[in-house]
Amino acid sequence: MEKKGGMSDERIDLIIGNLLRVDVILSAVFVLTGAVIYLIRHGAEMPDYGVFTGVPKNLRGLRKIVEAAWQIRSVGIIQLGLLLLIATPVARVVFSVFAFLLQRDYMYVVFTLIVLTVLLLSITGVII
Repeated sequence: MEKKGGMSDERIDLIIGNLLRVDVILSAVFVLTGAVIYLIRHGAEMPDYGVFTGVPKNLRGLRKIVEAAWQIRSVGIIQLGLLLLIATPVARVVFSVFAFLLQRDYMYVVFTLIVLTVLLLSITGVII
């Protein structure tokens, strides 16, 4: 157990574990809620697998997804849950930056910021 700057490694691991657990549970709740609403509203309809429509235009972009979820639209709630799931590793890396700062381990702060930058650039589509 190493302790620098008031935070032990075990404490950091515990916080990160809880952060990941809460984020995954929250995203699962959103996806399940959206799926139940979708099945209630469209469960009796026959799906048309002959035509691929892709993601509707009203669900492209974070703001539109949040608006759709806020309006209790099932697909918007499912999309929001999936975004929360994608945000889980990003939140873990962000927390690691602060944990390394508290430990005054600046070399790892720099490495983690590089990882965070690459992660964010790849998620936003800047890096192909």
